[in-house]
Amino acid sequence: MTTETSPTSARLSIEAVQPLRTLDPDEPLDDLAWLDEAIGDAKVVAIGENAHYNRESYQLRHRLMRYLVEHHGFGAYAMESGFAEGWLVDDRVRGGQGRPGHVLANGMTSLMGLWTEMGSHLEWMRQHNRGATRPVGFYGIDLSGSNVSLLPGLDAVIAYLAEADPEFEVDPSVREIASVLAVPSAFSLSQAVTAYGQLPGERRDALTAGLAEIAARMEGRRLDYRRRTTADAYERALRVLRLIVVIDANVRALARGDQESLFVNRDAAMADTVEWILRREDRIMLAAHNGHIQRWPAQWPGMRPTATLGMHLADRVGENYLVIGVTNGTGQTLNTSADFYAGKLFTDLEPPRPGSLDALMSASSDRPFATDLRRLSPTDTEAVRTVSQQRFGTLYSDVSPLDAYDIIVHLPQVTAAEPDGAALAASPHEVQEAFSQWAR
Repeated sequence: MTTETSPTSARLSIEAVQPLRTLDPDEPLDDLAWLDEAIGDAKVVAIGENAHYNRESYQLRHRLMRYLVEHHGFGAYAMESGFAEGWLVDDRVRGGQGRPGHVLANGMTSLMGLWTEMGSHLEWMRQHNRGATRPVGFYGIDLSGSNVSLLPGLDAVIAYLAEADPEFEVDPSVREIASVLAVPSAFSLSQAVTAYGQLPGERRDALTAGLAEIAARMEGRRLDYRRRTTADAYERALRVLRLIVVIDANVRALARGDQESLFVNRDAAMADTVEWILRREDRIMLAAHNGHIQRWPAQWPGMRPTATLGMHLADRVGENYLVIGVTNGTGQTLNTSADFYAGKLFTDLEPPRPGSLDALMSASSDRPFATDLRRLSPTDTEAVRTVSQQRFGTLYSDVSPLDAYDIIVHLPQVTAAEPDGAALAASPHEVQEAFSQWAR
Protein backbone atom coordinates (compact mmCIF):
# COMPACT_ATOMS: atom_id res chain seq x y z
CA MET A 1 0.00 0.00 0.00
CA THR A 2 1.35 3.43 -0.91
CA THR A 3 1.94 5.80 1.98
CA GLU A 4 1.33 9.38 0.86
CA THR A 5 3.86 11.73 2.40
CA SER A 6 4.96 15.16 1.29
CA PRO A 7 8.56 15.91 0.29
CA THR A 8 8.80 18.37 3.18
CA SER A 9 7.60 15.94 5.86
CA ALA A 10 9.70 12.95 4.79
CA ARG A 11 13.45 13.37 4.59
CA LEU A 12 16.64 11.65 5.63
CA SER A 13 18.69 12.91 8.54
CA ILE A 14 21.87 14.83 7.89
CA GLU A 15 23.85 11.80 9.11
CA ALA A 16 22.46 9.73 6.21
CA VAL A 17 23.50 12.27 3.57
CA GLN A 18 26.98 11.82 2.10
CA PRO A 19 27.61 14.96 -0.03
CA LEU A 20 29.26 14.67 -3.44
CA ARG A 21 31.41 17.74 -3.90
CA THR A 22 31.23 17.61 -7.70
CA LEU A 23 30.22 15.46 -10.65
CA ASP A 24 33.18 16.63 -12.72
CA PRO A 25 35.12 13.47 -13.61
CA ASP A 26 38.41 15.35 -13.75
CA GLU A 27 38.24 16.69 -10.20
CA PRO A 28 39.92 15.00 -7.19
CA LEU A 29 38.10 11.94 -5.85
CA ASP A 30 38.61 12.34 -2.10
CA ASP A 31 34.88 12.93 -1.51
CA LEU A 32 34.28 9.31 -2.61
CA ALA A 33 36.34 7.75 0.17
CA TRP A 34 33.13 6.54 1.84
CA LEU A 35 32.87 4.02 -1.02
CA ASP A 36 35.75 1.98 0.40
CA GLU A 37 33.70 0.47 3.20
CA ALA A 38 30.59 0.23 1.04
CA ILE A 39 32.29 -1.70 -1.78
CA GLY A 40 34.16 -4.19 0.37
CA ASP A 41 34.88 -7.34 -1.66
CA ALA A 42 32.12 -6.85 -4.23
CA LYS A 43 32.94 -8.33 -7.62
CA VAL A 44 30.17 -6.51 -9.50
CA VAL A 45 29.30 -2.91 -8.65
CA ALA A 46 26.26 -1.79 -10.62
CA ILE A 47 25.66 1.92 -11.24
CA GLY A 48 22.13 2.74 -12.32
CA GLU A 49 20.42 5.69 -13.94
CA ASN A 50 16.89 7.03 -13.82
CA ALA A 51 16.80 7.44 -17.61
CA HIS A 52 19.22 7.24 -20.53
CA TYR A 53 21.22 10.10 -22.06
CA ASN A 54 21.43 12.48 -19.08
CA ARG A 55 24.67 14.43 -18.79
CA GLU A 56 24.89 14.04 -15.03
CA SER A 57 24.44 10.27 -15.14
CA TYR A 58 27.30 9.89 -17.62
CA GLN A 59 29.50 12.11 -15.45
CA LEU A 60 28.64 10.19 -12.28
CA ARG A 61 29.54 6.87 -13.88
CA HIS A 62 32.78 8.29 -15.22
CA ARG A 63 33.75 9.58 -11.80
CA LEU A 64 32.81 6.36 -10.00
CA MET A 65 34.68 4.32 -12.60
CA ARG A 66 37.82 6.36 -11.98
CA TYR A 67 37.54 5.64 -8.27
CA LEU A 68 36.90 1.93 -8.70
CA VAL A 69 39.86 1.57 -11.06
CA GLU A 70 42.32 3.75 -9.18
CA HIS A 71 41.46 2.67 -5.64
CA HIS A 72 40.03 -0.83 -5.98
CA GLY A 73 41.62 -2.33 -9.07
CA PHE A 74 38.48 -2.82 -11.14
CA GLY A 75 39.42 -3.98 -14.63
CA ALA A 76 36.18 -3.93 -16.63
CA TYR A 77 33.49 -1.44 -17.55
CA ALA A 78 30.39 -3.35 -18.66
CA MET A 79 27.55 -1.32 -20.14
CA GLU A 80 23.96 -1.68 -21.33
CA SER A 81 25.01 -1.75 -25.00
CA GLY A 82 25.41 -4.41 -27.69
CA PHE A 83 27.88 -7.21 -26.92
CA ALA A 84 29.06 -7.79 -30.49
CA GLU A 85 29.52 -4.09 -31.21
CA GLY A 86 31.36 -3.53 -27.93
CA TRP A 87 34.57 -5.14 -29.13
CA LEU A 88 35.13 -2.10 -31.36
CA VAL A 89 35.06 0.08 -28.23
CA ASP A 90 37.30 -2.31 -26.32
CA ASP A 91 39.90 -2.18 -29.08
CA ARG A 92 39.85 1.62 -28.99
CA VAL A 93 40.29 1.95 -25.21
CA ARG A 94 43.14 -0.58 -25.33
CA GLY A 95 45.05 1.58 -27.82
CA GLY A 96 43.47 0.70 -31.17
CA GLN A 97 43.37 3.23 -33.97
CA GLY A 98 39.62 3.38 -34.55
CA ARG A 99 38.39 6.94 -35.08
CA PRO A 100 36.59 8.17 -31.93
CA GLY A 101 33.44 9.31 -33.73
CA HIS A 102 33.17 6.05 -35.65
CA VAL A 103 33.66 4.03 -32.48
CA LEU A 104 31.03 5.99 -30.55
CA ALA A 105 28.49 5.65 -33.37
CA ASN A 106 29.15 2.02 -34.26
CA GLY A 107 30.60 0.42 -31.15
CA MET A 108 27.66 1.31 -28.91
CA THR A 109 23.99 0.60 -29.55
CA SER A 110 20.65 2.28 -28.81
CA LEU A 111 22.20 5.77 -29.19
CA MET A 112 24.27 5.24 -26.03
CA GLY A 113 27.51 6.47 -27.60
CA LEU A 114 26.39 9.65 -29.32
CA TRP A 115 27.29 11.98 -26.44
CA THR A 116 30.41 13.93 -25.57
CA GLU A 117 30.25 12.74 -21.94
CA MET A 118 30.49 9.11 -23.07
CA GLY A 119 33.33 9.99 -25.40
CA SER A 120 35.21 11.63 -22.51
CA HIS A 121 34.73 8.50 -20.42
CA LEU A 122 36.17 6.26 -23.14
CA GLU A 123 39.06 8.64 -23.70
CA TRP A 124 39.91 8.48 -19.98
CA MET A 125 39.99 4.69 -20.23
CA ARG A 126 42.29 4.89 -23.25
CA GLN A 127 44.66 7.31 -21.49
CA HIS A 128 44.65 5.21 -18.32
CA ASN A 129 45.52 2.08 -20.27
CA ARG A 130 48.67 3.58 -21.74
CA GLY A 131 51.38 1.86 -19.76
CA ALA A 132 48.94 0.49 -17.17
CA THR A 133 49.92 -2.83 -15.63
CA ARG A 134 46.21 -3.70 -15.42
CA PRO A 135 44.36 -2.15 -18.36
CA VAL A 136 40.62 -1.53 -18.16
CA GLY A 137 38.47 -3.26 -20.76
CA PHE A 138 35.07 -2.31 -22.17
CA TYR A 139 32.23 -4.81 -22.59
CA GLY A 140 28.75 -4.47 -23.97
CA ILE A 141 26.34 -6.77 -22.13
CA ASP A 142 23.20 -6.28 -24.18
CA LEU A 143 21.60 -7.76 -27.28
CA SER A 144 23.19 -6.40 -30.43
CA GLY A 145 21.56 -4.40 -33.18
CA SER A 146 19.71 -2.18 -30.68
CA ASN A 147 17.99 -5.33 -29.39
CA VAL A 148 16.32 -6.26 -32.69
CA SER A 149 18.80 -6.71 -35.57
CA LEU A 150 20.55 -10.06 -35.83
CA LEU A 151 23.03 -8.91 -38.47
CA PRO A 152 25.84 -7.41 -36.34
CA GLY A 153 26.08 -10.62 -34.33
CA LEU A 154 25.32 -12.97 -37.21
CA ASP A 155 27.99 -11.43 -39.43
CA ALA A 156 30.51 -11.80 -36.60
CA VAL A 157 29.60 -15.49 -36.20
CA ILE A 158 29.79 -16.13 -39.95
CA ALA A 159 33.23 -14.50 -40.05
CA TYR A 160 34.38 -16.70 -37.18
CA LEU A 161 33.06 -19.86 -38.84
CA ALA A 162 34.93 -18.99 -42.04
CA GLU A 163 38.13 -19.34 -40.00
CA ALA A 164 37.17 -22.16 -37.65
CA ASP A 165 35.20 -24.31 -40.08
CA PRO A 166 35.89 -23.27 -43.69
CA GLU A 167 34.17 -26.37 -45.06
CA PHE A 168 30.85 -25.35 -43.49
CA GLU A 169 28.70 -22.84 -45.31
CA VAL A 170 25.94 -21.11 -43.41
CA ASP A 171 22.67 -21.40 -45.33
CA PRO A 172 22.43 -18.05 -47.19
CA SER A 173 18.71 -17.90 -46.45
CA VAL A 174 19.48 -17.43 -42.75
CA ARG A 175 21.12 -14.07 -43.36
CA GLU A 176 18.60 -13.19 -46.04
CA ILE A 177 15.67 -13.63 -43.64
CA ALA A 178 17.58 -11.95 -40.78
CA SER A 179 18.09 -8.89 -43.00
CA VAL A 180 14.37 -8.12 -42.58
CA LEU A 181 15.25 -7.10 -39.03
CA ALA A 182 18.24 -5.00 -40.02
CA VAL A 183 17.93 -1.47 -38.68
CA PRO A 184 20.10 1.59 -39.33
CA SER A 185 19.47 2.71 -35.74
CA ALA A 186 17.11 2.60 -32.78
CA PHE A 187 14.79 4.95 -34.65
CA SER A 188 13.80 2.08 -37.00
CA LEU A 189 12.95 -0.58 -34.43
CA SER A 190 9.19 -0.52 -34.90
CA GLN A 191 9.47 -0.78 -38.69
CA ALA A 192 11.75 -3.81 -38.39
CA VAL A 193 9.42 -5.60 -35.99
CA THR A 194 6.48 -4.84 -38.28
CA ALA A 195 8.36 -6.25 -41.27
CA TYR A 196 9.18 -9.41 -39.35
CA GLY A 197 5.53 -9.80 -38.35
CA GLN A 198 4.59 -9.77 -42.02
CA LEU A 199 6.90 -12.68 -42.86
CA PRO A 200 5.19 -16.01 -43.59
CA GLY A 201 5.44 -18.41 -40.67
CA GLU A 202 7.64 -20.82 -42.58
CA ARG A 203 10.22 -18.06 -43.15
CA ARG A 204 10.36 -17.26 -39.44
CA ASP A 205 10.70 -20.96 -38.67
CA ALA A 206 13.50 -21.30 -41.21
CA LEU A 207 15.45 -18.53 -39.48
CA THR A 208 15.01 -20.13 -36.07
CA ALA A 209 15.98 -23.57 -37.40
CA GLY A 210 19.03 -22.15 -39.19
CA LEU A 211 20.29 -20.50 -36.01
CA ALA A 212 19.73 -23.75 -34.08
CA GLU A 213 21.80 -25.64 -36.66
CA ILE A 214 24.68 -23.18 -36.31
CA ALA A 215 24.52 -23.38 -32.51
CA ALA A 216 24.56 -27.17 -32.51
CA ARG A 217 27.53 -27.24 -34.87
CA MET A 218 29.54 -24.73 -32.84
CA GLU A 219 28.85 -26.46 -29.53
CA GLY A 220 29.49 -29.95 -30.91
CA ARG A 221 32.80 -28.96 -32.49
CA ARG A 222 34.01 -26.90 -29.55
CA LEU A 223 37.39 -28.65 -29.19
CA ASP A 224 38.15 -28.49 -32.91
CA TYR A 225 37.19 -24.83 -33.15
CA ARG A 226 39.25 -23.82 -30.12
CA ARG A 227 42.26 -25.65 -31.58
CA ARG A 228 41.90 -24.02 -35.00
CA THR A 229 41.40 -20.51 -33.62
CA THR A 230 41.77 -19.63 -29.91
CA ALA A 231 39.73 -20.38 -26.83
CA ASP A 232 38.96 -16.67 -26.48
CA ALA A 233 37.77 -16.28 -30.08
CA TYR A 234 35.57 -19.35 -29.75
CA GLU A 235 33.97 -18.29 -26.47
CA ARG A 236 33.33 -14.80 -27.80
CA ALA A 237 31.67 -16.10 -30.97
CA LEU A 238 29.54 -18.55 -29.01
CA ARG A 239 28.34 -15.77 -26.65
CA VAL A 240 27.43 -13.66 -29.68
CA LEU A 241 25.49 -16.56 -31.15
CA ARG A 242 23.56 -17.19 -27.96
CA LEU A 243 22.52 -13.54 -27.88
CA ILE A 244 21.38 -13.80 -31.51
CA VAL A 245 19.17 -16.72 -30.52
CA VAL A 246 17.61 -14.54 -27.80
CA ILE A 247 16.87 -11.76 -30.31
CA ASP A 248 15.18 -14.31 -32.56
CA ALA A 249 13.11 -15.61 -29.64
CA ASN A 250 12.14 -12.05 -28.73
CA VAL A 251 10.91 -11.03 -32.16
CA ARG A 252 8.96 -14.29 -32.39
CA ALA A 253 7.36 -13.40 -29.05
CA LEU A 254 6.53 -9.88 -30.23
CA ALA A 255 4.94 -11.25 -33.38
CA ARG A 256 2.44 -13.13 -31.22
CA GLY A 257 1.86 -10.16 -28.92
CA ASP A 258 4.00 -11.44 -26.03
CA GLN A 259 5.89 -8.42 -24.66
CA GLU A 260 6.64 -9.99 -21.30
CA SER A 261 9.03 -12.53 -22.81
CA LEU A 262 10.96 -9.68 -24.40
CA PHE A 263 11.86 -8.24 -20.98
CA VAL A 264 12.39 -11.60 -19.28
CA ASN A 265 14.65 -12.97 -22.00
CA ARG A 266 16.69 -9.81 -22.36
CA ASP A 267 17.54 -9.40 -18.68
CA ALA A 268 18.41 -13.07 -18.31
CA ALA A 269 20.68 -12.83 -21.36
CA MET A 270 22.43 -9.75 -19.96
CA ALA A 271 23.01 -11.62 -16.70
CA ASP A 272 24.53 -14.50 -18.68
CA THR A 273 26.88 -12.03 -20.36
CA VAL A 274 27.95 -10.48 -17.04
CA GLU A 275 28.64 -13.98 -15.73
CA TRP A 276 30.67 -14.64 -18.90
CA ILE A 277 32.71 -11.48 -18.24
CA LEU A 278 33.33 -12.59 -14.66
CA ARG A 279 35.19 -15.60 -16.02
CA ARG A 280 37.60 -13.13 -17.64
CA GLU A 281 37.72 -10.27 -15.12
CA ASP A 282 38.08 -10.16 -11.34
CA ARG A 283 35.91 -7.10 -10.72
CA ILE A 284 33.36 -5.34 -12.93
CA MET A 285 31.63 -2.00 -12.89
CA LEU A 286 28.23 -2.47 -14.51
CA ALA A 287 26.41 0.54 -16.02
CA ALA A 288 22.72 0.06 -16.79
CA HIS A 289 19.28 1.47 -16.09
CA ASN A 290 17.87 1.20 -12.55
CA GLY A 291 15.13 -1.01 -13.97
CA HIS A 292 17.73 -3.59 -14.96
CA ILE A 293 20.19 -3.54 -12.05
CA GLN A 294 17.72 -3.46 -9.16
CA ARG A 295 17.23 -6.55 -7.01
CA TRP A 296 13.50 -6.16 -7.40
CA PRO A 297 11.01 -7.10 -10.13
CA ALA A 298 10.58 -4.57 -12.92
CA GLN A 299 7.02 -3.49 -13.50
CA TRP A 300 6.36 -1.68 -16.75
CA PRO A 301 2.95 -0.22 -17.66
CA GLY A 302 0.45 -2.90 -18.58
CA MET A 303 2.76 -5.78 -17.65
CA ARG A 304 3.22 -8.16 -14.75
CA PRO A 305 6.39 -7.82 -12.64
CA THR A 306 9.35 -9.51 -14.32
CA ALA A 307 12.74 -10.72 -13.06
CA THR A 308 15.57 -8.26 -13.64
CA LEU A 309 19.24 -8.52 -14.49
CA GLY A 310 19.94 -7.54 -10.89
CA MET A 311 17.80 -10.33 -9.49
CA HIS A 312 19.67 -12.85 -11.64
CA LEU A 313 23.05 -11.49 -10.53
CA ALA A 314 22.01 -11.47 -6.86
CA ASP A 315 21.05 -15.12 -7.26
CA ARG A 316 24.35 -16.01 -8.93
CA VAL A 317 26.96 -13.94 -7.09
CA GLY A 318 25.12 -13.17 -3.85
CA GLU A 319 26.78 -10.61 -1.58
CA ASN A 320 29.41 -9.96 -4.24
CA TYR A 321 26.80 -7.90 -6.11
CA LEU A 322 26.50 -4.25 -4.99
CA VAL A 323 23.72 -2.06 -6.41
CA ILE A 324 23.88 1.74 -6.61
CA GLY A 325 20.59 3.22 -7.77
CA VAL A 326 20.23 6.79 -9.01
CA THR A 327 17.31 9.17 -8.41
CA ASN A 328 16.61 12.52 -10.03
CA GLY A 329 14.89 15.71 -8.99
CA THR A 330 13.93 18.02 -11.86
CA GLY A 331 15.29 19.02 -15.24
CA GLN A 332 15.15 17.13 -18.53
CA THR A 333 14.72 13.42 -19.09
CA LEU A 334 14.37 10.96 -21.94
CA ASN A 335 11.08 11.33 -23.78
CA THR A 336 9.31 7.95 -23.87
CA SER A 337 6.37 9.16 -26.00
CA ALA A 338 5.95 8.34 -29.68
CA ASP A 339 7.25 11.76 -30.76
CA PHE A 340 10.72 10.68 -29.58
CA TYR A 341 11.06 9.12 -33.04
CA ALA A 342 10.29 12.48 -34.62
CA GLY A 343 13.19 14.13 -32.82
CA LYS A 344 11.72 15.20 -29.47
CA LEU A 345 14.41 13.34 -27.55
CA PHE A 346 13.88 14.90 -24.12
CA THR A 347 11.01 16.21 -22.06
CA ASP A 348 10.70 18.29 -18.90
CA LEU A 349 10.97 16.43 -15.63
CA GLU A 350 8.38 17.47 -13.06
CA PRO A 351 9.10 17.41 -9.31
CA PRO A 352 8.85 13.82 -8.08
CA ARG A 353 5.57 12.39 -6.84
CA PRO A 354 5.06 12.46 -3.05
CA GLY A 355 5.70 9.08 -1.49
CA SER A 356 8.30 8.13 -4.12
CA LEU A 357 11.95 7.36 -3.51
CA ASP A 358 12.85 10.35 -5.69
CA ALA A 359 10.72 12.66 -3.51
CA LEU A 360 12.36 11.40 -0.32
CA MET A 361 15.81 11.97 -1.74
CA SER A 362 14.89 15.37 -3.21
CA ALA A 363 13.65 16.53 0.19
CA SER A 364 16.88 15.42 1.89
CA SER A 365 19.32 17.74 0.10
CA ASP A 366 19.39 20.14 -2.83
CA ARG A 367 22.94 19.05 -3.73
CA PRO A 368 24.16 15.74 -5.23
CA PHE A 369 24.62 13.18 -2.48
CA ALA A 370 24.69 9.48 -1.69
CA THR A 371 23.17 7.43 1.08
CA ASP A 372 24.09 3.91 2.10
CA LEU A 373 20.81 2.13 2.75
CA ARG A 374 22.57 -0.61 4.72
CA ARG A 375 23.93 1.80 7.32
CA LEU A 376 20.90 3.93 8.17
CA SER A 377 19.64 4.76 11.64
CA PRO A 378 16.32 3.18 12.66
CA THR A 379 14.55 6.49 11.97
CA ASP A 380 16.04 6.83 8.49
CA THR A 381 15.35 3.17 7.76
CA GLU A 382 11.71 3.74 8.62
CA ALA A 383 11.58 6.79 6.34
CA VAL A 384 12.87 4.69 3.44
CA ARG A 385 10.52 1.86 4.33
CA THR A 386 7.52 4.15 3.75
CA VAL A 387 8.53 4.51 0.10
CA SER A 388 6.68 2.29 -2.35
CA GLN A 389 7.48 3.80 -5.75
CA GLN A 390 10.39 5.02 -7.82
CA ARG A 391 10.54 7.05 -11.00
CA PHE A 392 11.95 5.85 -14.32
CA GLY A 393 12.09 8.97 -16.46
CA THR A 394 8.51 10.23 -16.19
CA LEU A 395 6.96 6.85 -15.28
CA TYR A 396 6.53 5.36 -11.83
CA SER A 397 7.04 1.76 -10.76
CA ASP A 398 6.57 -0.11 -7.49
CA VAL A 399 9.71 -0.75 -5.47
CA SER A 400 11.02 -1.68 -2.06
CA PRO A 401 14.22 0.41 -1.95
CA LEU A 402 15.80 -1.50 0.94
CA ASP A 403 15.50 -4.71 -1.07
CA ALA A 404 16.29 -3.26 -4.48
CA TYR A 405 19.40 -1.19 -3.73
CA ASP A 406 22.40 -0.93 -1.42
CA ILE A 407 23.21 2.73 -2.11
CA ILE A 408 21.26 5.59 -3.66
CA VAL A 409 22.89 8.56 -5.38
CA HIS A 410 20.61 11.55 -5.87
CA LEU A 411 21.05 14.03 -8.73
CA PRO A 412 18.81 17.02 -7.95
CA GLN A 413 19.02 18.55 -11.43
CA VAL A 414 19.56 16.60 -14.65
CA THR A 415 20.01 17.85 -18.20
CA ALA A 416 20.30 16.41 -21.69
CA ALA A 417 23.77 15.15 -22.56
CA GLU A 418 25.69 17.02 -25.25
CA PRO A 419 25.66 15.37 -28.71
CA ASP A 420 29.07 14.46 -30.07
CA GLY A 421 29.54 16.01 -33.51
CA ALA A 422 31.97 13.37 -34.79
CA ALA A 423 29.71 10.55 -33.60
CA LEU A 424 26.69 12.10 -35.30
CA ALA A 425 28.65 12.54 -38.52
CA ALA A 426 29.41 8.80 -38.44
CA SER A 427 25.77 7.90 -37.75
CA PRO A 428 23.01 6.92 -40.20
CA HIS A 429 21.01 9.69 -41.85
CA GLU A 430 17.91 8.99 -39.74
CA VAL A 431 19.89 9.62 -36.56
CA GLN A 432 21.30 12.85 -37.92
CA GLU A 433 17.82 13.98 -38.94
CA ALA A 434 16.28 13.21 -35.53
CA PHE A 435 19.04 15.08 -33.71
CA SER A 436 18.65 17.95 -36.14
CA GLN A 437 14.94 18.14 -35.34
CA TRP A 438 15.75 18.14 -31.61
CA ALA A 439 18.25 20.98 -32.00
CA ARG A 440 15.67 23.28 -33.63
